[in-house]
Amino acid sequence: MTNGISVKVCGITSVADAEAAYACGADYLGFIQYPKSPRYIALEAFQEMLPKLPPLPKIGVVVYESLEAMEPFRDAGFDFVQFHFPNETPFCEAVLWTDIIVPEKMWAAPRIPPGKDFDLAFLPLADTFLMDSYHPLKAGGSGMVGDWHQFYRLQSNFQRVRWFLAGGLNPENIVTAIKESDARNVDVNSGVESQPGVKDHAKLKAFFQAIAQSVPLPG
Repeated sequence: MTNGISVKVCGITSVADAEAAYACGADYLGFIQYPKSPRYIALEAFQEMLPKLPPLPKIGVVVYESLEAMEPFRDAGFDFVQFHFPNETPFCEAVLWTDIIVPEKMWAAPRIPPGKDFDLAFLPLADTFLMDSYHPLKAGGSGMVGDWHQFYRLQSNFQRVRWFLAGGLNPENIVTAIKESDARNVDVNSGVESQPGVKDHAKLKAFFQAIAQSVPLPG
């Protein structure tokens, strides 16, 4: 944790980048399991890399397609599984996710279109929720800045769960993002890259330095 803020570095595709994130102070490492992502790492490649990774919680990042497609991630070596899914997913379908991934190990990432409200029915399904910026054609990882004020409202109103802020965060805007959203947990990806799937270690260090030099949040 850096200055009261926990940081997940997502889009890890190499041991070198994982070690750089760990050295900077990362709290979590994210591995994208979505083949359409430029930061995709195959499950088999992640498992081969696993013994060489730093001692941090590993999060498998998955785009929900079907219950059957979730099965391989239950015992794949991830400490948590992060699901990106449409905010319109029927609750009667979503509740079945917990038969595969228990709420304590699930990070839910609903895709909420502008002007729409977060479906509160999802709250019992996970202990952690990640709010990424919305893109009509992408499931996540667009690099666009999200709605920091919406995040603030959700985190303030629903404190039983833990909230992660994601979307377009970088060394230049992270301090402002934390101040405006009151985020205590953040997710960074494209904002610390030299190219998709390759972390820029200088940017990564600058990101953590910006958080360390900011005014600590109360509480």
